[in-house]
Amino acid sequence: MTERSLQVTYRKGRAFAAYLHLSHPTGEKSARTVASQDGLLIVDYAGSGRPLGVEIAAPQAVPLDRLNQLLAELGEPPLAEQDYRPARAA
Repeated sequence: MTERSLQVTYRKGRAFAAYLHLSHPTGEKSARTVASQDGLLIVDYAGSGRPLGVEIAAPQAVPLDRLNQLLAELGEPPLAEQDYRPARAA
């Protein structure tokens, strides 16, 4: 089992994209992806239908409340403000 973690990619000192790895058994692969209507949040699902992670295509445009709403819909616990702060770095 891996712990939930946030990976942030920076470009010119600003957060460019982020990926929230959800806690899941090691070795599960993404079988399908589902994007939000605006394409800012993209959920990767395993073949079993279990959510594996969430890509945040533009962290500056996605407030923590919106991400936590999606996590609640997925049955996942909310992300703490201090854990999301690196993705919102200006």
